[in-house]
Amino acid sequence: METQTATAAGSVLILFGGALLVWCALELRLRHRLRRHGVPATARVVVDGDPYGELYGDPYGELDTAPLLSYSTLPTVGAAGAGEAESVLSRPRGHTRLRRPAGLLPGAVVQVAYDARRPSRVVLAASETSPCLPSDVFWVLLGTSALAVGLSLIASALQS
Repeated sequence: METQTATAAGSVLILFGGALLVWCALELRLRHRLRRHGVPATARVVVDGDPYGELYGDPYGELDTAPLLSYSTLPTVGAAGAGEAESVLSRPRGHTRLRRPAGLLPGAVVQVAYDARRPSRVVLAASETSPCLPSDVFWVLLGTSALAVGLSLIASALQS
């Protein structure tokens, strides 16, 4: 491989791998913080009004890996409009399975934790989610391997 091509490819892989690892770290930190310090709530899985669902043979959104959740926030204290609860529609963070688990079908009631400052940031409670470890490990390995290949391409280009 030419030196310029190896350098360019290595640089792109280093940027991709580094960005992916940073994204993974931030996402894991956010999910962990929300599960530990978020406001617990009960949410209902609702049917998303996806117009393409029927075209793909999925009218109830069972193939959608991130279900649409409906939940009410606790009343805020000391803010404008104090004492009002807000109804929120949002998708949970960190759910990346290929098929939706049976416990997340439309109509199911699940436990969630949301950010009090930004109620649309929500995660499934630890008891509700199946282990996300395999998908998290996959993304970390992908980022690490892209970074390693990029560094080896740069090193080989510098040796030539």
